[in-house]
Amino acid sequence: MVRFSCAAARRPIAVSALTLATLFASPAWADDMPAEPASLYPADAVGEGSVSGGYALSRWAEDWRSKADAQQRDDLFDRLKYLPLDDDGDIYLTLSGEARVRVNYTTNLNLRNAGSQRQDINRLVGGADLHVGPHLRFYGEIAHGGMSGDNIGTPSGSLRNDLVLLQSFAELKGRVAGMDLGLRYGRQEFTDGPNLLTSQRDNNTIRYALNGVRAWARTGSLRIDAFDFKPTALGNDGTGDDKVEQGRRFSGFTAGIRLPEKALGGSELYLDPFFWRLRTSEALWGGVTGRVERFYAGARLWGEVGPVNLDWTINHQFGDFDGRDISAWQLFFNQSYKLPGDLPMGPRIGFHADYASGGGTFEGGTLKAAYAPFGNNIYYSYQLCMTPTNLKMLAPSLTISPLKGVKMLMEYQFAWRADENDAVYRANKSIFAGTQSVPGHKIGESIRAQITWSITPRLSFVGRYEHLDAGPVLSRAGYGNSDYLAGWLSFRF
Repeated sequence: MVRFSCAAARRPIAVSALTLATLFASPAWADDMPAEPASLYPADAVGEGSVSGGYALSRWAEDWRSKADAQQRDDLFDRLKYLPLDDDGDIYLTLSGEARVRVNYTTNLNLRNAGSQRQDINRLVGGADLHVGPHLRFYGEIAHGGMSGDNIGTPSGSLRNDLVLLQSFAELKGRVAGMDLGLRYGRQEFTDGPNLLTSQRDNNTIRYALNGVRAWARTGSLRIDAFDFKPTALGNDGTGDDKVEQGRRFSGFTAGIRLPEKALGGSELYLDPFFWRLRTSEALWGGVTGRVERFYAGARLWGEVGPVNLDWTINHQFGDFDGRDISAWQLFFNQSYKLPGDLPMGPRIGFHADYASGGGTFEGGTLKAAYAPFGNNIYYSYQLCMTPTNLKMLAPSLTISPLKGVKMLMEYQFAWRADENDAVYRANKSIFAGTQSVPGHKIGESIRAQITWSITPRLSFVGRYEHLDAGPVLSRAGYGNSDYLAGWLSFRF
């Protein structure tokens, strides 16, 4: 700390020079700094999301130690990625931030003559990652979410929030007997599973975080993670109204197996079995409120086989809801293929085919309606009109890169319900009222298109359009078509 006095005031140039030298010079130990051992299990497959261009959705998954070298820094923001706090450089601070502005426009809100909605959204996030040697770290992240516009109703805490302590945890890790062991305790994001089941929900202004503990053991070809969490119940004001939701608990195990590279003639594939439990003390389903304990037993196969990228998941759900048995299934198959040769715009074709069981919601007996704990809520619809419950889905897609740094995704989606006697479910798990009482299976068809422009490594723009053409089930229940148009500009460091 610098203490300012009259004497110090007479030498501001010296103080400034010393400060700048401390922050911006490449320390003598930079080329030979003590390094944390590389992860035994591939870092992109440990259930913390992938890193692209140095950036990750969960900012604590990033590693910026290379910025200790002045030759690796391009500007002031690079210097903020590695701030040494001791002479050896093994105690250091990484700062991160994000600013996002966004406009969403939706016609025929809720698909039933509720007018159009415009959401003007801003998000500000600041994070600090303190590493105390190679084994101990502390991470904190605060966020602000603003929303205004037309016909927005009363936004929830995940859409409008003055200030939230989004993440705050301590982590202890090390290598013991040839294994990477670790423990993380506190408020944290968790995405160790299929995106349709576990997600940070980056589409929201304030992302999804949980409170509890996560522990892991990893070798070069195997890993196992255990966790026990309670979600954060978000208010709209300051940090004092963002509480731990005591009535909801998510716990379990996720394993990982790195399959041999020659398994399919040259591949990078991972098999992730999982066994989870979701328990809620008061859950509303089909007009009934009761205690639910739902178990998930499944596996995810994902990775690359040459030009093919695949992500397949199967899970069976069982348990009890208000004295009734649960027996449900979800199957998600997403795959794409990069066309061979040096074709213009590097086209990649693909499709996803998904199934989520339904039934039993209104008839009594065994509950067969599938349920995702906290999955990606815009995977099927940015209008938030569908979720993997009582759903069958087929969606072919095409991805191209017409210009450097520009990617376009186009998709045509067909949706049906799995059980004719169950409803069509929204992303928030509520139903489109009346759909359980009309015949038919087809929910509708959707045109979906998105363009992503990486203007610089830190600045990006996304534009998206969707049109939902209501099918017989929605139409018979009094629902209609809807359009969605959005654009958002994001800056991060």
